[in-house]
Amino acid sequence: MAAANDPITRISGVTHRYGKVLALHSTSLELPASQMIGFIGPDGAGKSTLLGLIAGARKMQAGTIEVLGGSMADSGHRRAVCTRIAYMPQGLGKNLYQEISVAENLAFFGTLFGLSGSERDARIERLGAATGLLAFLDRPAGKLSGGMKQKLGLCCALIHDPDLLILDEPTTGVDPLSRRQFWTLIADLRRARPAMSVIVSTAYMEEATQCDWLVAMHQGSTLASGTPDELRAATGKEDLEAVFTALQSGQRTGRAPLVIPPRPSGVEPPVIVAKDLTRRFGKFTAVDRVSFTIERGEIFGFLGSNGCGKTTTMKMLTGLLAPSEGKAEVCGKPVDASDLSIRRRVGFMSQSFSLYGELTVRQNLLLHARLFHLAAAAVNDRTDKLLTEVGLAEYADSEASSLPLGVRQRLSLAVAIVHDPELLILDEPTSGVDPMARDEFWRLLVGLSRDRGVTIFVSTHFMNEAMRCDRISLMHAGRVLVCDTPEKVIMSRNGADLEEAFIAYIEEAEASQPDKSAANQSSTIAATVAPVSTAKTALMPLRRLLAYTQCETRSLMRDPIRLAFAFLGSFVMLLIFGFGLSSDVTNLTFAAFDHDNTPESRSYLVNFSSSDYFTEKSPIGSLQEMEDRLRSNDITLAIEIPPNFGRMVKRDSDWQVSAWIDGANTSRAATIEGYVQQAHDLFSEQRERESSTPSSSAGSNSIEVRYRYNPTNESIYAMGPSVPAMLLMMFLAILMAVSVAREKEIGTIANFYVTPTTRLEFLIGKQLPYIGVGMINFVIMTATVWFLFEVPLKGSSIALAIGALLYAMAATGYGLFISTFTKSQVAAVFAGAVLSMLPTMQFSGMMQPVSTLEGGARLMGYLWPTSYYMHISVGAFTKGLGFGDMATDLIALALFPPAFMVLSLLLLKKQEK
Repeated sequence: MAAANDPITRISGVTHRYGKVLALHSTSLELPASQMIGFIGPDGAGKSTLLGLIAGARKMQAGTIEVLGGSMADSGHRRAVCTRIAYMPQGLGKNLYQEISVAENLAFFGTLFGLSGSERDARIERLGAATGLLAFLDRPAGKLSGGMKQKLGLCCALIHDPDLLILDEPTTGVDPLSRRQFWTLIADLRRARPAMSVIVSTAYMEEATQCDWLVAMHQGSTLASGTPDELRAATGKEDLEAVFTALQSGQRTGRAPLVIPPRPSGVEPPVIVAKDLTRRFGKFTAVDRVSFTIERGEIFGFLGSNGCGKTTTMKMLTGLLAPSEGKAEVCGKPVDASDLSIRRRVGFMSQSFSLYGELTVRQNLLLHARLFHLAAAAVNDRTDKLLTEVGLAEYADSEASSLPLGVRQRLSLAVAIVHDPELLILDEPTSGVDPMARDEFWRLLVGLSRDRGVTIFVSTHFMNEAMRCDRISLMHAGRVLVCDTPEKVIMSRNGADLEEAFIAYIEEAEASQPDKSAANQSSTIAATVAPVSTAKTALMPLRRLLAYTQCETRSLMRDPIRLAFAFLGSFVMLLIFGFGLSSDVTNLTFAAFDHDNTPESRSYLVNFSSSDYFTEKSPIGSLQEMEDRLRSNDITLAIEIPPNFGRMVKRDSDWQVSAWIDGANTSRAATIEGYVQQAHDLFSEQRERESSTPSSSAGSNSIEVRYRYNPTNESIYAMGPSVPAMLLMMFLAILMAVSVAREKEIGTIANFYVTPTTRLEFLIGKQLPYIGVGMINFVIMTATVWFLFEVPLKGSSIALAIGALLYAMAATGYGLFISTFTKSQVAAVFAGAVLSMLPTMQFSGMMQPVSTLEGGARLMGYLWPTSYYMHISVGAFTKGLGFGDMATDLIALALFPPAFMVLSLLLLKKQEK
């Protein structure tokens, strides 16, 4: 146990790498307890890595980190103190489950941290009131604005009353009003619980001024640490941004301030005209009668609260989204998504990085230059020029995915201007970028505007960036509140700066719409810090497990794509296999070319026309007609009966008939040949029985083939019980693998890393909903095979159901195993499909019995669960086997779920690398 005056964290010689990239280099620090500690530094400095290590979310590589009196390399200590630590990862709502509601997210976190039902509900009520979320408890987290998502993320982090709160850039991409509200909550919380320590990284220097202790980082190393006053005294600078610049090697002389020349006046028509622009999504109005104009060469800033409709407006102006009402003109023409001439005059940079991460910087530029049809001779020159102008020359051969965020944004800008557009539309281009990288980015924008006359339409949450614009427009709840120069906007509300004017406009707009305001927001969060019972009970593991089950079930039921895939995918595939891939060939079209026209020839043809396999067409009159009809696919079989056929049959002479088969499809042709031979033999046997001449032979030898379990030899009786086994394995493995990979991809896997949840609780909790999905699919497919395909269930339905349950457990367990080595949903889908389908098709007995396989293939057949479930399904449907007959297969099948679970437990890590 740490002493009262011990630091909250001791960091000694910590080094961390991501492949060849050195994120931290021999970092050593002591962070004081009961303080708010701020980490500042540019992108790629190592702040997020260090915070993840302190929280226990990342695995230590070298060095030591002690938190709350113990080493974070010790799994026992991490588990003991994780209930005292709260970790909020970087990104808007990164730790939230987007499909479930605000209340359900809070309840999920409360259960993971061991709160009883009454404690959890009381804290949800208090936190919701303190943050203004009380009116939105039933709203899905994915439909909250950015600021509200961060408040909810903070509430989820605070619900268990932590001693250490770790916030990784919590206000990046959040509007000024929401930022102010967020930090007010933190201040209230610290006043109510002065012993709590807060560690925060931030890209906003004005936020860093609120910290008691600062740590400046650069390129994985610590530049300095101390109180803000100590750092100011050491550098001789007052402004924290200047302090940080002075701390960097080679930057002590400072940089020239960014100066924006005045925009030359002109009389050219506006580049953008928006008039009463409106966009609705169902009943929700995202943009409501927005009007403004933007002049040529102007830098026009687009400000607004999160979710106010800025991005939607920009998409309408670029033709990516059609307006519901109103009109938009760009470069003198109405916006039309199909008008490529306008697209070539406009450059668009989206809010998120949307380039090809596996390509190098140069390759991305070359690709987009060709996409915009630049002349082949000019492509290389244009690329080289941009690399120099945008400051990307040293990164030219680096993969885009490996670049720091600020450099990525410069690459995105270079791609947006590769075709030398007249208009540049930028959607929050510097969100999450450090101050110095933002300044460099704006130097590029100013050069484009003033030197080349490019019109720039940019949205931002940074007020210092808004002050650099010629004019700004402030938007809230889909409407434009004001449109003027930054100075006049400040004067209109008598504010000290643009941030105060911004907040005044937003608060005034919200006051006029009380139903949409944070009406219930409390001025203090003190009421939320009631003591929390942390007594462990025997039911806690079960409660955490079921919390994951409940969360996964709700997320699945509210995701229409995954829901349709889960419950309709296997049914649709079964129909395709049942109706489209049958090996039975029926309704074959044939025509007779009868040269004889006798009762005998007609009797011969009756064996074809009366068969279910053949459909008779009009007779053939000539050899040329027969050739034409076979070529045109009018018929697939022509029966040519020679002259004097009837006379030779009556005389028991040798006779012969010609069958002309369309052999373009060899498999079908072989089947037709077999049908023709059967019809021919049937006629021969019939004539032999009717013949009055005794057989010359003393006896006859023949073999009569009968099918014991499938008398009619129809393929549906074989495919009907077999195909569901293949589909259950494929769909359940994919769904299960995607479920875990999705948590890794969107970042919610951090909740597993930093909560008391064990590997077994996490895996079983995630697995249970998909076992249920598997059983529902089993019922649907069994009913389809029985009633639609008319394959009767002759054997034990109880044995079949038990087998299906064990098989669903095995298939989902296999999906969990796949998820341990896949990090994206796309990879999980491909791996799940390939790694489940190939063994099932080749080694399960579906194509040939396992006993006929040899070597490794035979061993694989015995080690694959589908082999045993296939026996059970076919035995129950086709052979009528009882429970006792299938007991051996059931026992073998029962071994697979625990085997896959053990493999998954061994491979799943409780920390990120």
